Amino acid sequence: MKEFFYKITDEVGIHARPAGLLVKKAGEFQSQVNISKGEKTADAKKIFGIMSLAVKCGDEVKITVEGADEDRASMELERFFRENL
Repeated sequence: MKEFFYKITDEVGIHARPAGLLVKKAGEFQSQVNISKGEKTADAKKIFGIMSLAVKCGDEVKITVEGADEDRASMELERFFRENL
């Protein structure tokens, strides 16, 4: 299992458009990808789960990746967060 933390820098947080991009990116991998904020956790491959976290600018999220391609998935998702959120 791989995990990393990321502090959201996008001024509007994770709204519908970036959530959709995240779902698309997470869907590229076989591994299970979860995103957590505080006590809440959601499947990063499902947009409604991500939106239910209500992630705002300045919030820290934890991304957990577990599965056959977790090394590559974690690396690419971390890059995705830096470039998009």
